[in-house]
Amino acid sequence: MFMKLFTLLLAGVSLLLPAAAQAQETAPDVLVKNVTNEVLEIIRKDKDIQSGNTKRAIDLVEQKVLPHFNFTHMTALAVGRDWRQATPQQQKALIDEFRTLLVRTYSNSLTAYKNQTVDFRPFKMQPGDTDVVVKTQIHQPGGKPITIDYSLEKTPEGWKVYDVVVGGVSLVTNYRDSFSQEVRANGIDGLVKALQAKNRSLAGAVAAGGETK
Repeated sequence: MFMKLFTLLLAGVSLLLPAAAQAQETAPDVLVKNVTNEVLEIIRKDKDIQSGNTKRAIDLVEQKVLPHFNFTHMTALAVGRDWRQATPQQQKALIDEFRTLLVRTYSNSLTAYKNQTVDFRPFKMQPGDTDVVVKTQIHQPGGKPITIDYSLEKTPEGWKVYDVVVGGVSLVTNYRDSFSQEVRANGIDGLVKALQAKNRSLAGAVAAGGETK
């Protein structure tokens, strides 16, 4: 349930403006609002994604979404204190697999975009701030509103998303317990292998069901 809610707007907020310079010049709340509205419109008009074309959804995520996430920071937060014991090679493997896991997980959920509306909450930012939270609320027909808060940090390449909090639950900390348990049992390499197995399973499910699943 957490991942389904998380995916409802993750792609939208993450399809940031194409150029890093634009991202730096645009306030984070304005950026989130403009891009979210634009992406919702695109998804609603994309019949292939709405019909469940996972390959098209993955391509969209790869081309438009991923460049605007700080996956190194996200993965380090998700792994927690065990991150420091990983070698550079292990860290790279963890980043790659965690990235793939998120792509596989929420690409399927792009088809969930139907009639949601977004309420952008009041935003506070002080001059010179480099770490901010943009708060939104998602309204779904027949359902309770869902709060989705985006943590962004300003980097030399522009604003990057490093965490998403859905209904008070952080994406990165949501994974931390299971990651920690895997490391305790099988070490860092065991966590890498567990993520690889999960990604193979997700890829196999897509292959078995075809592009429209």
